[in-house]
Amino acid sequence: MSKTSIAWTNRTWNPVTGCTKYSAGCAHCYAETMAKRLQGMGQKRYANGFDPTLHPEALNEPKKVKEPSMFFVCSMGDLFHKDVPFEFIDRVMDIIEMCPQHTFQILTKRPERMYQYFCERTRPCHRPFDLPKNIWIGTTVENAEATKRLFTFTSILLPHTTNVRFLSCEPLLGDLGELDLRDIDWVIVGGESGNQARPMQKEWVLDIKRQCEEQDVPFFFKQWGTYGEDGVKRNKKANGCLLDGKVCQEWPKGYPKVGKEVTNE
Repeated sequence: MSKTSIAWTNRTWNPVTGCTKYSAGCAHCYAETMAKRLQGMGQKRYANGFDPTLHPEALNEPKKVKEPSMFFVCSMGDLFHKDVPFEFIDRVMDIIEMCPQHTFQILTKRPERMYQYFCERTRPCHRPFDLPKNIWIGTTVENAEATKRLFTFTSILLPHTTNVRFLSCEPLLGDLGELDLRDIDWVIVGGESGNQARPMQKEWVLDIKRQCEEQDVPFFFKQWGTYGEDGVKRNKKANGCLLDGKVCQEWPKGYPKVGKEVTNE
């Protein structure tokens, strides 16, 4: 568990690390690169590299943090990977329930398995899920193909919960087309980083922003990544996070901002 520079959260918590490639956004996975680097450095937690691995020794970490914090759950993996037993996810959920002072952001590329878990472990799927209110649930939609995942998320999963629901369009790899955001509380957008990064077009970002404004959904632009607003490849810090000269980092309604304060200076 550690503090993080990720702009939309405070801390990361990794009771599960590792994953397998699932869609186009996984091609140059930052977590895989980092896991293999840590493996090479002899870090015990990453002895398996990026193979899905359970870390029961990490379960109690949020209980040690007294200050109310936002936790990105499994930033180095996917809690709902097929190799993570539901019994272990139960243990993660137990810790979340024991820490009502914190908020836990769970992001998955596998909303269908998230739905399966919530159906089996909470209530029958025709009734609302009995989830701790300090859980935010999200899915990744990186290109037009991945909007099928959005359909699963909104039409199957979301009608059963009133928890904060969010989309991560990162790395954004293409035009998403028209989106139905009626059950979405927050949209995060960002470009890809790293030597093999694929460029993100400004018009893709602006189209998502437009749709968020039209459907009254908070829009959070995280970063340009390796390719800037002008399409030039450079260090991601130099490219920054300004969109048309402005910081566009809204939060779900009724929730305070977290993370590092960003200005347009």
